[in-house]
Amino acid sequence: MTANVIEVNGLEHSYGSVKAVDNISFAVKEGEIFSFLGPNGAGKSTVINILTTLRKIQKGEAKVNGYDVERESKHVRQSIGIVFQMLCIDHEMTVCENLEYHGKIYSMSKKERKERIDELLKLIELEHKRDTLVKDLSGGMKRRLELARGLMTKPAVLFLDEPTIGFDIQTRMRMWEYLREIKREGTTIFLTTHYMEEADQLSDRISIIDHGKIIVTGTSEELKNKLGKDLIYLETDDNNTVAEILRTIGSVKTVTEDTKSLRVMIGEDVTHVLPQIIDKIRKAGIDITTINIKKPSMDDVFVHYTGHGLREGEPQEKVEGLEPMGEPMGVSA
Repeated sequence: MTANVIEVNGLEHSYGSVKAVDNISFAVKEGEIFSFLGPNGAGKSTVINILTTLRKIQKGEAKVNGYDVERESKHVRQSIGIVFQMLCIDHEMTVCENLEYHGKIYSMSKKERKERIDELLKLIELEHKRDTLVKDLSGGMKRRLELARGLMTKPAVLFLDEPTIGFDIQTRMRMWEYLREIKREGTTIFLTTHYMEEADQLSDRISIIDHGKIIVTGTSEELKNKLGKDLIYLETDDNNTVAEILRTIGSVKTVTEDTKSLRVMIGEDVTHVLPQIIDKIRKAGIDITTINIKKPSMDDVFVHYTGHGLREGEPQEKVEGLEPMGEPMGVSA
């Protein structure tokens, strides 16, 4: 049985009267990629800051790599790597110097540092840039260097806070490949994201988090399958009546009324149900203007469990006022 490398029980955290993390409990298995999927302001970054000892626990318990986050913070820091949303590398140093300096902070021997730097530059495909100043790198290269620095000390757990924010899809997919390779090497990865496809394609398990609460957790397939085998999107000239008709059909799991359309979750193969749906609607004298059929996606899962799509344009979670740490961390800090 796979051990848990992260265990969280009853965690809560507030900023004044605003509860950013609201009594959440979860576990991350050793060697998996585990994602928090949610919008800005959902509590994702606050949880990472607590688990990496950057914020004190207000209420609840948490363990990382077997160490209590509150009482054994030094051991937690020595077990982890972090890549923050904001770039934290030194732009006036070369690629190699950034990694070399980080290794020295952790008292890695010269031989260890050289071997690890060579390994990481090969992994992130920056071998040809080892003597280039960071300020002369592209944004994607800088992000890959951040990733390498977080891995310099071979952490048990790598925390990634929105690791591909601002990337185009090609660069994002390339980063996913790096993360899959890191997982194959045995590192557990905990990441936060608001990209549906990223959570879907990359994660072994996903927790949807909204307003500080974990709404549901499972594999991508588990979460989609809970919705049904197929989804039908309908537009008619009387959606209210059609919704009532559809709810009388046994194979229809749920009917959700949006502004212009109906989202109908089907519990069996849609080809067996669709003719019945069309027949019932037509017999009621209602015209169908549009029918679309699709398999459930993570977007559908998110809307189903939260009642809304991802909220865009909201302020980022509050991160200012972090206390300076007394001991070094396996992080990009």
